[in-house]
Amino acid sequence: MTNSDSATESPHEAGTEPAALAVVDVTKRYGETTALENLSLEFRPGTFHGLVGPNGSGKTTLFALVAGLARPTSGHVERGDGVSVGYSYQEPRYYPSLTVRENLEIFRGFADEPPPASWLETLLEGLRLDPAADRRADELSGGFRKKLDLGLALVKRPQYLLLDEPLADVDDYSRRRIRAFLASYQAEGRTVVVSTHNVAAFGDHLDRLTVVVDGELRFDGAPADDIVAQYRAHLE
Repeated sequence: MTNSDSATESPHEAGTEPAALAVVDVTKRYGETTALENLSLEFRPGTFHGLVGPNGSGKTTLFALVAGLARPTSGHVERGDGVSVGYSYQEPRYYPSLTVRENLEIFRGFADEPPPASWLETLLEGLRLDPAADRRADELSGGFRKKLDLGLALVKRPQYLLLDEPLADVDDYSRRRIRAFLASYQAEGRTVVVSTHNVAAFGDHLDRLTVVVDGELRFDGAPADDIVAQYRAHLE
């Protein structure tokens, strides 16, 4: 199945307004390896969007393009004026010699319009980072490192939040807290896009599902009641 089989229209259909955030006919190659091929996808405002597919399907590459960290081999990324994007990496990134709180404060200072300091306390509590707030980042467990990276993606309160396997290495209690926090964040009119190969982890929260396999778009539309079966049907 190719892009033309997608359940949604391409973001560059004639007569439509440019999308606030989209990739259009994007191909990305690394040498002889094609990570994405002729893929078009729009990220709609105010949605909880699941980007799912097997490991190596091109999800992380797609996020890097949308976040502006890589350039497509062909095609282009549409990003409206003033659109803000936050990105939580598959492998957490932070200042290792700073504490959790110091990392959040530093990243908050990078914003053109920094949110109030109270937002940092909201992140510490909502993501269950508060027990480690004054610990150095390089002393954290894998789960707390992942939650710190998630906090750094959220610290500017972006309109579009891209999360690459946000529940990796996180305990079950923190997973519930994170899912609830993200649902609340999205309910305020923001867009949360979660990249994962475990669709069941967010199945109850998704109002849109995109399946990418081997760099190609297999499905893009509303999730079914049995989202796991729906996902598996597009893997064959």
